[in-house]
Amino acid sequence: MRAVYTLNAHMDRLRTDHFLPLTPVAFEILLALADGEQHGYRIMQDVNARAGGAVTLHAGTLYRALARLLEQELIEELDERPTGPDDERRRYYRLTARGRAVAVAEATRLSHQLATARARLAVEVLL
Repeated sequence: MRAVYTLNAHMDRLRTDHFLPLTPVAFEILLALADGEQHGYRIMQDVNARAGGAVTLHAGTLYRALARLLEQELIEELDERPTGPDDERRRYYRLTARGRAVAVAEATRLSHQLATARARLAVEVLL
């Protein structure tokens, strides 16, 4: 059966909440790219250092997640390499405007979820 294009389906794809909730891995990758373009290995190092063991990225997990984020147009692969010495095999990625909007929406969603947990559980959650 052939897919049918509709304006509503196209518009839904543009809504940030269409992508939520993000997986922890996807959110961490978007956060890693929020400071600027990076190659895959650097993204993995950044996430592993920042997450403190809460999320551990291995190469297979990272590249599958990058492929999904590319397909969703939340990140894009750079055509040009940064200046300076570099391994030509490295692929560099950056956050798209949609990816930044989705990351902000996910951070907002998590913030509301944390506020609800604090209120309902009547405890102070340490940050």
